[in-house]
Amino acid sequence: MKTVRIAGVPEHFNFPWHMAMEEGAFENRGIQLEWTEVPEGTGRMCEMLRKDETDLAIILTEGIVKSIAEGNAVRIVQGYIDSPLLWGIHVGAASAYQHPEDLRGKKAAVSRLGSGSHLMAYLHARELGWDPNTLAFEIVNNLDGGVNALSNGTADYFLWEHFTTKPLVDKGVFRRLGDFPTPWPCFVVAAQEEFTSQTPALVRHILEVINLYTKDFREIPSIDRTLAHRYKQEVTDIRQWLDKTRWSQCQIPNEVIEHVIDSLLDLKLISDKKPATSLLANPGTPSGGPTN
Repeated sequence: MKTVRIAGVPEHFNFPWHMAMEEGAFENRGIQLEWTEVPEGTGRMCEMLRKDETDLAIILTEGIVKSIAEGNAVRIVQGYIDSPLLWGIHVGAASAYQHPEDLRGKKAAVSRLGSGSHLMAYLHARELGWDPNTLAFEIVNNLDGGVNALSNGTADYFLWEHFTTKPLVDKGVFRRLGDFPTPWPCFVVAAQEEFTSQTPALVRHILEVINLYTKDFREIPSIDRTLAHRYKQEVTDIRQWLDKTRWSQCQIPNEVIEHVIDSLLDLKLISDKKPATSLLANPGTPSGGPTN
């Protein structure tokens, strides 16, 4: 039995991995998959990959591209979620802000530098015509930290995934001023370069298993109710999320990575342009596009 460490956020996107583990699908291939929940998100997972604390991570595309561009010895082995991530633009319930434009010059809560919440704040600023160099940040570690920061006024707004934060909006903890989708597929599977190069067959087996689970994931009977119960969401919200979400079973295209690199360069978040192919590994991943 081969032991493989994998990390991901504790969100509904990753439920196919938990299903596969709970049903013994990896063990049937001789793989003991050890899952680590990372509520701190992409910035923390980049650090885990760099420090050899995990072999694989289900991670935001822009975050891992930035990390690899800065020298992290990691490769993207496959796409995972082929649809954009819908980032909610949140303020505290008692905040006076009413529109995203009101947040110019205000402080953004971010889980950590290099995280999705950090990088998307730059993209959001560019979208609204703000000077990204004027952005200010409060590092809050995770979603709970974001709640505290917006409640006590140490930060003014917080970008986090729309459906994950929906219960907080419903409870009146946050108000959502709008949504901002990523301009590219949002999640990929990334691996330490050494792990990928030394065990390509093992990586291939892991991808084959998860691809079987994601291919028809939305068609699983009562999957909406299962997800709603597990992640404490309303069934109607989960149905909306499922309708917007597409899983990938193939490597992310070069042109997508080039788009991410060009955006990060334009925002001066990375200093050098690397060829997209240098960020990608292709250890026998299945061909074809997303089917779910």
